[in-house]
Amino acid sequence: MADRVSSKEITNRDDQSNDAVDLVEITGVIKWFDVAKGFGFIVPDNGMQDVLLHVTCLRRDGYQTVLEGTRVVALIQKRDRGYQAFRILSMDQTTAVHPSHMPPVKTHVQVTPSSGLERVLVKWFNRTKGFGFLTRGEGTEDIFIHMETLRRFGLTELRPGQVVLVRFGDGEKGLMAAEIHPDMPVPGNRAH
Repeated sequence: MADRVSSKEITNRDDQSNDAVDLVEITGVIKWFDVAKGFGFIVPDNGMQDVLLHVTCLRRDGYQTVLEGTRVVALIQKRDRGYQAFRILSMDQTTAVHPSHMPPVKTHVQVTPSSGLERVLVKWFNRTKGFGFLTRGEGTEDIFIHMETLRRFGLTELRPGQVVLVRFGDGEKGLMAAEIHPDMPVPGNRAH
């Protein structure tokens, strides 16, 4: 059962009104956390509904991100849309699963490339959903990228605004990345 923490013991320092908040201490495991979106979820050990974990809570407690499978002890509070983490009291990453060690998605999503190697921007990518989109610029068709393609070429994640090199082709629903590589600076073009 969750331990109730007295609202007199802890006040919400982020709330300008200095109203006390009713906090509950839970232990649980990180279900997923998406750095690009800035949130994820904790699955409490006590069977409660999933708890929203926002990046501002992590950063306030000295963390930048958290990997899936990490065990946490947190203070949570009831909000309009459900429970949300208020403070991370401790984190045990010995059970965490690094994205590169996650099992491959069994979609067999592949396309034959019809383009040369092109430099593109990551529009968005969600590792949990397993896909995202790349862009060659305004007015061009987006290029679908699947997590399986990233794994095949040794990448674990993409960040919005990141520049990558891809070959793409026509998929069932539009352009699709067939090959992806990190963008590398061209030798001899370095600033001194």
